[in-house]
Amino acid sequence: MTPWRRRRKGFFDDFFGDFDDDFAWMEENFSRIFDELRKAPMKKLGEGSPFVYGFSMRVGPDGKPHIEEFGNVPGAKTGIHEITSEREPLIDVIEGEDEVTVIAELPGVEKKDVKLEAEEESLSIKVDTPNRKYSKELALPCKVKTDSIKATFNNGVLEVKIKRAEKKAKKGVDVKIE
Repeated sequence: MTPWRRRRKGFFDDFFGDFDDDFAWMEENFSRIFDELRKAPMKKLGEGSPFVYGFSMRVGPDGKPHIEEFGNVPGAKTGIHEITSEREPLIDVIEGEDEVTVIAELPGVEKKDVKLEAEEESLSIKVDTPNRKYSKELALPCKVKTDSIKATFNNGVLEVKIKRAEKKAKKGVDVKIE
């Protein structure tokens, strides 16, 4: 690189560095998955069934980006791929002061087909119909009261609210000014 084209490292280089690394990771995984799919015989992959795979990326409370996979092509992180008829729904987990809210996208499903199972630290979502199959085992960010679970389902969106076992501690401290 010629000296006049050299760039000084600025504030935004560090700020977007994590995102650049994560996007490079996603691009690498997509390339590897598609190469494996092209090489694999169709009967082995399940002829006629769709391939659904994607990433959801958000910035977590620690300020770092977090990537979550969804679809029916599991194992991008491990490199082991097996196409299944079940899809992982796209899920958001919102941790509040008093409760944890889980929002799952389940398009093409009716309320009667959704099966939920909650434990102190996990939530299981399953749908098994002839047309759609979804499955997700989700680790919750804290312990919850399973007897307080409330779920609603509207237009393919499942919203589950569960009370926390203990209230989230406040981060700040009130200081008395003299």
